[in-house]
Amino acid sequence: MSGLENPCLSLAIARLSAGGTDNFAIWVLKAPYPGGYVHHDSTFPQTMTQTWLSWQEMFVIRGLPHVPFGHHVSHSSPTGSTDGDIGLPSKEPSYSGRLMQHLGIDLWSWLFDGPIQNVLAQSRGIAIGQNKPLRLRLEIRDLDLIPLPWEIMQPTVGKQAISLSQQLLFSRTTSIVDPLKPFTHPHQSLNILLVLGQDDQTTNPLQLEQEAAAIEKVLQAVGQSNAISSEVLLAPVATHVKILLQPTPAQLIETLETGDYNILFYAGHGEPGLDGGLLFLHSERTINGTELAQVLVRTQVTLAVFNACWGAQPEQVGSKTVPRSSLAEVLIHHGVPAVLGMRDSIADHEALSFIQALAQALALRMPIDQAVAVARQKLLTLYKFNQPAWTLPVLYMHPEFEGELIKPIEEGVTELPPNLPVSWVKSPKEVASLRSLGSTGQIWQIRGGLMRVGRRQENDLVIGERWVSQQHAEIICRDNSNLQEPSSTYFLRDFSRYGTLILSPDSNGWHKIHHQEVPLQSGVQLKFGSTHGQALEFIIETAPPSAQS
Repeated sequence: MSGLENPCLSLAIARLSAGGTDNFAIWVLKAPYPGGYVHHDSTFPQTMTQTWLSWQEMFVIRGLPHVPFGHHVSHSSPTGSTDGDIGLPSKEPSYSGRLMQHLGIDLWSWLFDGPIQNVLAQSRGIAIGQNKPLRLRLEIRDLDLIPLPWEIMQPTVGKQAISLSQQLLFSRTTSIVDPLKPFTHPHQSLNILLVLGQDDQTTNPLQLEQEAAAIEKVLQAVGQSNAISSEVLLAPVATHVKILLQPTPAQLIETLETGDYNILFYAGHGEPGLDGGLLFLHSERTINGTELAQVLVRTQVTLAVFNACWGAQPEQVGSKTVPRSSLAEVLIHHGVPAVLGMRDSIADHEALSFIQALAQALALRMPIDQAVAVARQKLLTLYKFNQPAWTLPVLYMHPEFEGELIKPIEEGVTELPPNLPVSWVKSPKEVASLRSLGSTGQIWQIRGGLMRVGRRQENDLVIGERWVSQQHAEIICRDNSNLQEPSSTYFLRDFSRYGTLILSPDSNGWHKIHHQEVPLQSGVQLKFGSTHGQALEFIIETAPPSAQS
């Protein structure tokens, strides 16, 4: 488990077959605290069905409106309001925005009702207490509810939609999955395979090359400038792009198997189908979702993004929807960690804006669900709240996946800068360490001028005593390199709940420091968290001649 793992609340919705067509169960699959596993039964209201029909009539680009549950739907207002209110066709410019907002609030109110609302509130409180976002995942087990735009849910007027928030990271999921395979080659760069397939219209090779060049330019520009994070100046990770123009399935598979890609971007024509639909790579050469899933899992692609129609929608045979048949669900089902598809057609310029913002956020080491929220915000800013562009991307995440594409800086490997002067990396003349004063006499050397102490396994010195904090303290070395006779001074920084006890050779007893930084002299004794803890001695010794050369 990553030390940076976010608290997670996972919900599921399923129809109660014995309770009538409109009755559903909503329950908690995963919660950040033991008492959060609750259950709630609810009826899908007729008024929300009518709002959903109105929403489709305005925003769905293709096909007829989808009416769930066999409800009888009229064209009157879903709220019983008159002339100009939501539910009545209106020529006012604000009508689409009010309709978007009305459905979003209705979906939120229905999902987060009763005990589910209380669990959400407590889960958010836990996340705030840990200074982390809450990861919220929704599993929709009823096929009639999958087409609904859950991404537009919002608690009240004036509040942010759930999929735009960076404090409530929203994604869809499914529990019927193959387990994730452990990553054998962690990436420290964005290695992107960009596949441009056949369009639903005839596109000549020159136009396709120009489109590929434009997308490549956008992606390559991601790593060429620094970006301001919340606290520090971050340089985006390197970005490498490989382009395939209308490949055959064999060419696509070979490229994935011989490369080392963590992202697949596909742009082209797609159709729903029983095996995850079809992607039209070239002429009449297609690959279905099940076939693609095998190679993506085998080559450990972490994120697959599809600018193809209906990538997040299941297939329908006659009037019946086929379970787990959408491209996104099929890939997740086979063990791909994260898949982003479109609920409907998206314009090329909208898709390009989204891909650019997504790649920029991923290059700053954001988790995938947070990066999607940032990219969605850009779509809303450019193309407005009352337009469907920002609602079209649908993110599915594997229930075992924590969202990391590139490890955060806190967990990455620190490397020496290039062209570092030789004088900077000479071996030290002194060696500092901590020595146990117990029967073992074990010694832990302080390497690289830093030792992290705490109960968490990622620390350099792990102390399992219950009064020791997860990240208890650090011992750091400051090099006085501006002096003619270089020397080093060591300090202890305490971050803990219960403090650190110090006993100096010239003192009369132990004294405690708490959230302070103090200098350390050779020979001082330390106890972390309690007087009952094990005693450790801080020692500075002259390095052997072989280490100084």
